[in-house]
Amino acid sequence: MTTPTKQPPVPIELAPWQYEIGGVVLGTGTHIPVGNVEGLGAPATRPQDTDNPTGDGTYPGQDFYGPRTIRMEAGIKTPGDPAAAADLLARLELALDTPDARTRPEGRAVLRGRWPGHHTRRLYGRLRRAEATSTTTAINGWIPLDIEFAATDPRWYADELSKLTLGLDQTAKHTAGDRTVDETLCPPACCASDDPDHKPADDRPGWITNHGNVASWPSIRICGPVSSPRIWNTVTRRVLELGLSLRTGEWVEMETRPGTCWALRNGTVNVANDLTPQSRLDQFVIPRGRSEIGWSADDLTGAARLEVTWRSAYTAL
Repeated sequence: MTTPTKQPPVPIELAPWQYEIGGVVLGTGTHIPVGNVEGLGAPATRPQDTDNPTGDGTYPGQDFYGPRTIRMEAGIKTPGDPAAAADLLARLELALDTPDARTRPEGRAVLRGRWPGHHTRRLYGRLRRAEATSTTTAINGWIPLDIEFAATDPRWYADELSKLTLGLDQTAKHTAGDRTVDETLCPPACCASDDPDHKPADDRPGWITNHGNVASWPSIRICGPVSSPRIWNTVTRRVLELGLSLRTGEWVEMETRPGTCWALRNGTVNVANDLTPQSRLDQFVIPRGRSEIGWSADDLTGAARLEVTWRSAYTAL
């Protein structure tokens, strides 16, 4: 008997001016109204300036963003029901205590939020504080809160995950939300062109869109049987090439986000050394707007698949 695949939980739908941490919804229309929120502007920078050793001033270096720290003044408000207030506080404390996000270096918690006119967006980082700043009014169902979320990645990301699947058998499937369209794969030579007779971009299955205003970092999965896979983006001209072979049922997963870059075979074996010197995981981004993913490999069966997943990236909520 086949064991059914466990489906991920459906994200909670947020209304404008609402936030969600660990399954607890805060903000307008909830039992946890939110007052002032700090950290929604530009994140602090880490300047790499160097002092001028022979005169005044400094030599300017690169400016990098530090973490984005979100601080919320909020309060649990359940008039006449102190037990419900205590339960909400316990749920926030449980979100703070989640082992996968707290004790593993790669662990990340998620803060989701929505502003009017925008879809829900999310931050990745650590929930560092969920403190009841006073308990004197808890008997009346009112507990003021101080919440702090440290986003180790300062970018906001689309709540909806986009996915592209390409095969070497001249077929492809592009999934966005609940829409799936089968299309015909254009050969590698069919790249962006000024030729008016060129195939329209919308009809090319490798065409992808980052709806945000900054570059995003994709996750990549190659499913065998295949050998010597090579992946490229026609806009950035970045390439990922692996000198290995995969049997049927084997796969390689690659994460491109800086600080968490890795390439694993079957989820356990490090194959980063099989990447060619020109293959930079930390530079294989999906630029803002539209671009195209292509790939080539040796596969006589036509069963190999390339899966690319990403979230549109933004500078603001």
